[in-house]
Amino acid sequence: MRRPIEPCDKACSVRFLAHDIAKVLLALPGLLWFRPKIVYESDAARRKIRGGALVIANHLGFYDPVYLQYAIWYRRHHFVCLQKFFDGPLWWMFKAFLCIPIDKENVSIRTFKDIVAHLKCNELVSLFPEGQVEVAGGQMSPFKSGMILMALQSQKPIVPVFIHKRTAFYRRLVMCIGEPIDPAALCGGARPTMQEINRAAQVLQDKTTALSHLDDHSNKERK
Repeated sequence: MRRPIEPCDKACSVRFLAHDIAKVLLALPGLLWFRPKIVYESDAARRKIRGGALVIANHLGFYDPVYLQYAIWYRRHHFVCLQKFFDGPLWWMFKAFLCIPIDKENVSIRTFKDIVAHLKCNELVSLFPEGQVEVAGGQMSPFKSGMILMALQSQKPIVPVFIHKRTAFYRRLVMCIGEPIDPAALCGGARPTMQEINRAAQVLQDKTTALSHLDDHSNKERK
């Protein structure tokens, strides 16, 4: 099993440099093609994210990690992705782009600790809490509650993002970013019950869905 870059490992600075160069080189074609538009919930959401944070978003398809790179362009993202991608021939690409493998059928404590370690090292971890691509009709699947536990354990905020689906190639990519959310405040305390954690996951899903209404003009265009 190939492991991702270890958190807080200063010896990986050369690999980070290679990642950053590749990111810059690939950015220009994407900017021309997607013409991304970022809409913020408030001034608090507009502030640059400093330190560790867990970024979550709805999951439309394979390109969603690319979209999030444009939404929060000034930070490196450690994306949580399926273990099967690390087991395939393109494992090197997922490792180069700082991905963290996870087996959603058998999530191990090691994976949980890896993600928390990255967050505690003030890194940005991005994931799609639905655990799968949205079903037909644009309905979100229920958010997994594991993200709440990761944020609580690391004591880092959760940043929700809503990605609008592009209905045609000439439409702009629109993404809406919400305010950072304190997981302890969301759960009503630092030691919530499992019921409170599940309720918090639902509240977070509702907040993410609500972000879709921030860009009313784009919504009308897509109809």
